[in-house]
Amino acid sequence: MKQKELAFWLKFIIIGTAVCGLIIYAGIIPHFLRYLVEQNSFAEKNTLPWLISIWVSAIPCYVVLILGWFVSSNIGKDNSFSKENARHLKWVSFMALIDVVYYFVINLIFLVADMSHPFVMGIALIICFCGTAFSVVTAALSHLVEKASVMKEENDLTI
Repeated sequence: MKQKELAFWLKFIIIGTAVCGLIIYAGIIPHFLRYLVEQNSFAEKNTLPWLISIWVSAIPCYVVLILGWFVSSNIGKDNSFSKENARHLKWVSFMALIDVVYYFVINLIFLVADMSHPFVMGIALIICFCGTAFSVVTAALSHLVEKASVMKEENDLTI
């Protein structure tokens, strides 16, 4: 697969992910919360804080998609192993870690405030583990891309 073709497919996946996220955050989650309120009127007072916290957690996700777009553009320019891509990947790792910590703290606060159920916290821990794994993988990838960019620069200087 050529660099431009790979960049095209990466951007296509990024756009698809952004659209799916928009459908989930703007459509499915509010609909699901309305369904919970219909099933249990006790949940009505908790709906708005949950909705706002979920929407805030979407911000780092969309920042990651923007950074992924920049990385894809560099791949399309045949500049895959660059310090710029390493920096973008480091920020992706940082955003994932921020989202994991935020998600864990919010779920813990809601559990203590009796606005959540322990089962939800259990699911949150699984999601936090996956987010932490993603953060570690992107940090490692950032490190490898940076090492490769240094090797590329040294190789470009060799006659």
